[in-house]
Amino acid sequence: MPSFIVSSPALNRRQWFRHSSLLAAAGALLPGGNARAATEPAAAMAVTQIVDMSPMQQDISRDFLAGSRAAWQEYNAQEAPRGRGIRHQVIETDGSAASIQSALRTAQADHACVALCGCAGDAAAASIAALQQSAASPLPIAAPWLQRQWTDSGNTVFAVFPDYQAQIAHAMKSLAVMGVRQAGVVYATSGHQAALGASIAAAGSAQGLKLQVLPPDRRPAATPALVLFIGGTPELHAFAHRLGVQPGSHCYLIALADVNLQVLTQLGGMPRNVSVVVTQPVPMVSASLPVVRSYRAALGRLYDEPPSQHGLAGYIAARYTAQVLASLGSSPDRASAMAAFRRRSEQEIGGYTVAYRGEKLSGANVTQSMLTSDGRIVG
Repeated sequence: MPSFIVSSPALNRRQWFRHSSLLAAAGALLPGGNARAATEPAAAMAVTQIVDMSPMQQDISRDFLAGSRAAWQEYNAQEAPRGRGIRHQVIETDGSAASIQSALRTAQADHACVALCGCAGDAAAASIAALQQSAASPLPIAAPWLQRQWTDSGNTVFAVFPDYQAQIAHAMKSLAVMGVRQAGVVYATSGHQAALGASIAAAGSAQGLKLQVLPPDRRPAATPALVLFIGGTPELHAFAHRLGVQPGSHCYLIALADVNLQVLTQLGGMPRNVSVVVTQPVPMVSASLPVVRSYRAALGRLYDEPPSQHGLAGYIAARYTAQVLASLGSSPDRASAMAAFRRRSEQEIGGYTVAYRGEKLSGANVTQSMLTSDGRIVG
């Protein structure tokens, strides 16, 4: 069962994660499995953030959620005294279909809730979007961590981050510019290959690259100098330690945005002669953009861990949602919130621009960072 956690006063980040785990355990003892903590003053409207905290997704969801919480705390510190606060509530799930359905029902049953915001990770966000397609009164799904291509027949999903296809195109273009003509590609699971195999093959072909599919669960007979890895942080860490790169050689693993470089370092980093380059749909956390500086400052005040791309994404997701909802006036409801998001007006978030061409996100804020073989994060 999911746990239900309403945003609370600032906690040390490790304290908050420990607090969340205790509430999740307590939630199993309550009717419906929901632990509730009403620690914020009443607000005219609320947003709900549904996150997948399953073992394979929590490295993304925790950072993303920490960034969102920092942004909502900043917003409410300024706007709640003026009567314009927005209640931020979190529902943690185990990623299963049943827990996501339960979380969505909880959000829909809260009459103050006018939008879903920053739902993560990709599979959870896709499940929520699919469930909403048949909802009688759907909620806007603002700034989800929805990385796969999505056909939004109900016009309820409002993306702010470039998807896998934009990231793949960026990675392939980078390889082509470097003069690379051949690379390996590894899919962590058959599901990854089914979902993205055609897109990756097309992107590689467009850049004149020959891609060799390698098995994820055993050492390749010959390790290419460059390998495109499709999967999450734990799978990449395991694969890197199976590579067995020969002395005098070096392998670069190119990963998409579902890999967390900070977590890789905590897992023990990379073997000698292996570096990881991660494509990310947000600015680099070392950038001088105002939104990045604001995120780093907020994280420094509230938490005790370094900034990350997923934390920055969560921060941007909350800032975008708050800016759109601020236009609703004194009588917000779901219909007016949906109408505001469907206008898809351009939003400038401290140098990060969210703009649309029709219903599609225009522009691609894609960057890359590298974890070197000696444990340094560059970019």
